[in-house]
Amino acid sequence: MKILLLGGGAEMAAPLIPLLLAEEDVGIITLADLNLERVQSIAKDEPRLEAVSVDASDGAEVEKMIGQHDLAINYIGPFYHFERDLAHAAIRAGKPYVSICDDYDAYLDVITLDVEAREKGVKVLTGFGNSPGITQILAKKGYLSMAEPRRINVHWCAGSDEAVGPSNLTHLLHIFNGTTLQWLDGREVRVKTGQGKKVVEFPQPIGKNPVYYSGHAESVSLPRNLPGLTEVTLHGGVKPPYIVALVKLFSALGLSNTHKRRAALARIFHRIEDRFASAGIDQSVGRIDVHGFDESGREQHRTYSYVGHIAEITSIPCLTAALRLGRGQWDHLPGGVYAPELIVEDPDEFLQELIERGVKINL
Repeated sequence: MKILLLGGGAEMAAPLIPLLLAEEDVGIITLADLNLERVQSIAKDEPRLEAVSVDASDGAEVEKMIGQHDLAINYIGPFYHFERDLAHAAIRAGKPYVSICDDYDAYLDVITLDVEAREKGVKVLTGFGNSPGITQILAKKGYLSMAEPRRINVHWCAGSDEAVGPSNLTHLLHIFNGTTLQWLDGREVRVKTGQGKKVVEFPQPIGKNPVYYSGHAESVSLPRNLPGLTEVTLHGGVKPPYIVALVKLFSALGLSNTHKRRAALARIFHRIEDRFASAGIDQSVGRIDVHGFDESGREQHRTYSYVGHIAEITSIPCLTAALRLGRGQWDHLPGGVYAPELIVEDPDEFLQELIERGVKINL
């Protein structure tokens, strides 16, 4: 299997590379990144790694590069800016594609390619990280456990001492700017990001922390793919909480209301991000609550959670999905654009594989 890793120099992609190299049926891995020097330094001592420069905004170049591989994995963000175009390049090249896309508007953009992907028999897997990703698979587990599932509430919280790149910081500025969509009373409702505050009990080392409406994809993907729900909400936060307050202030002042402004702010904060570390909290968490009724009409409530270093809990689901895709385990399904809850038919099996690979999941 020859794999193209778009954004191979990203900090978030760092755990993925050794995991791919450990698989016997993975041959050459091409690390494609705008920063050629960085991927060359990663690839220099490993003969199965190749380093190339790529401009993600050059669709023809990306399409040609994808066409030379068996599978494309994408870590290039922010995804609201790149996901649709890169997925479209994969469809044109006729090659399967997996990404860790996390923005709600990027999800809504990429699903517009579903018909074309089906016609060409190409599978596009979007959102196979931790949130979205693990969150949706846990949500589906809870959904399938009830006769009448009704509400799914997804929560995430990031530790401020996690190493992330500029594109992830741009993403944070984006998801707490403007509005997002939630599924309330059986319909899609536009809400202001940073509102809807609630305090959630997460696994340690995060513990209790405030979270808010934010622009991740679960609140738009889950109600589209799991019928019958009356409520799907997505709340996110950072520990310490003042970081979200600061990001909301940037939004209120108009400093993060365009991609160009967000990217500029992200570059600044990436240079000083070590100053925002909080008591060594270098892990991120997710919690999913599913509510509904059993066959007798009795109320049911399932709670699931996970914890780990953000790059690892993002890369392991992506790896697992990519290997399944590359090995033909989803060949019985037609081409199309798939969120995790749509393509993973047996959540327990997939979750067990994540656990075996080192993700700490509380079921």
